[in-house]
Amino acid sequence: MFDGPDYPKSLEEDLFETWLEKGRESKIGFEYMLIVWDDVAQNYRPVYAESRQHIRELKISAWGDSVEQESLIAVYDLFSESRIGGYSV
Repeated sequence: MFDGPDYPKSLEEDLFETWLEKGRESKIGFEYMLIVWDDVAQNYRPVYAESRQHIRELKISAWGDSVEQESLIAVYDLFSESRIGGYSV
C-alpha cells in the first residue's frame, strides 16, 4: 500500500489489516483509522478516532503540508474498510 512518489514509503498489507482488526476490537468504539507518517521514526502508525469531529480535533496536517513531525496519509472507515476522502493526499 501507499506505493509511489506521493508517499514516503510503502506499507505492508498484513500490517494494515492487523491495525484494522485492532481498531474494530477496541472497547472504545472507534469508527475510523488514520494512517499517520512519523517523520522522526520514518514509519507509519495508526491513530484511531471515534468520530469525524475527533479527526478534526487531532489537527494532523496532510502529507506534504506539515511542518510537524507527523503527517496524515489517509483515513479509513474501520468497518467498511473504505478510504474516506477529504483527509488525505
